[in-house]
Amino acid sequence: MARLKAFRNGRVCYHGELRAITVFVDTESGLIVRDPKDKRNSPSSSYSVQEREGMEEPEMDLHNQILAPAFIELQTNGALGMHFTQFKDEKSYHENLERVSRYLVESGVATFYVTLPTVGSEVFKKILPQLKPRSFGKGATLLGAHCEGPWLNPSKKGAHDASLMRIPSQSTIEQTYGDNLDSIKLITLAPELEGSTKLIKDLTEMRGIQVSLGHSAADFDTGQVALQAGAKSLTHVFNAMNPLHHRNPGLAGLITSRESPYFSVIADGIHLHPATLAMTYRANPPKCILITDSVEMAGLPDGLYPGHEQIPHQQRKQGNKVTIEGTDTLIGSCCSIDECVRNLMRWSRCSLAQAVRCATENIANMMELGDRGMIDEGRRADFVVLDDTGQVLQTWIGAEQVYSK
Repeated sequence: MARLKAFRNGRVCYHGELRAITVFVDTESGLIVRDPKDKRNSPSSSYSVQEREGMEEPEMDLHNQILAPAFIELQTNGALGMHFTQFKDEKSYHENLERVSRYLVESGVATFYVTLPTVGSEVFKKILPQLKPRSFGKGATLLGAHCEGPWLNPSKKGAHDASLMRIPSQSTIEQTYGDNLDSIKLITLAPELEGSTKLIKDLTEMRGIQVSLGHSAADFDTGQVALQAGAKSLTHVFNAMNPLHHRNPGLAGLITSRESPYFSVIADGIHLHPATLAMTYRANPPKCILITDSVEMAGLPDGLYPGHEQIPHQQRKQGNKVTIEGTDTLIGSCCSIDECVRNLMRWSRCSLAQAVRCATENIANMMELGDRGMIDEGRRADFVVLDDTGQVLQTWIGAEQVYSK
């Protein structure tokens, strides 16, 4: 079998623009490579110029469709009936993880992080060892965990269990998550809690864990201190934080500040009004990140569902909206990431390539992923093929097609 494959006759999402270029991939390494006819030496290639000139190039004709970096799902709590805090045993947990990973590729996702909301320390300690980075064959690749808690402000608990929330000055990282932190890549916390600044410095400088600010009543100045300490982003901006006020902008006011953090938005039309989403995106497009915040009812029919470790109440799903039964409290969304991309296009009037950037390149930059998220030489050949409206036609992981509509 030929080692190189060429994706031709399409339009490529390249750093927020559409370009009519051919993309070459090495099917053995699963990486994007330089045009084999290019006479310049390529440091990322493991073959000589003479070998490249003699290689066959099977074509993938895109028929004028759009080739984009595959999506990165930064915040998902589950899907298909699996909430990631539900743990029975290692075997069934891994089987369910793989089932979700195969579901995600249908929406163009090649990489995901598991979000664990506020649960008891014993639950964190049991589940986190199961979330070390791993591949799932024809499913999306798991890159680790996003711990959304327990250092959150009870006044902004949302659907989290306030009784399980903790103060940084009164609990250590090891007491909270256990001794093995390898799977933790991102932690959301409230910067106004006592001990938060010290914790942020410890997590970012000593342990290499990214910190995001959320579920917080912090004011603008407290947010600035947190960013200067090493925090990098805002979690589902406007949701579970103080509203933007003209005299007290709060955390949301940081979006265009000198520190300019990344900020995630749930573009489902439920968590944010379309006009709010458009205003927020336009304020700082290179820092805008699309998330689903999906829960276990994603991919399931509407109806009433039982609670779990995070929410000890029944949950009602109506379309993409999920609430605690009998209340208006939003739990999460059932929106897919490709739907978020289409919504951002429609409501902000940005281009498809610009919207794709918010689900790929911006996340890769925030999480310091040098191996994926962009169509550049040396990065993984993780692609999604889209039509002009943003509908997913194909998903490729490591130069291998894993989904076709």
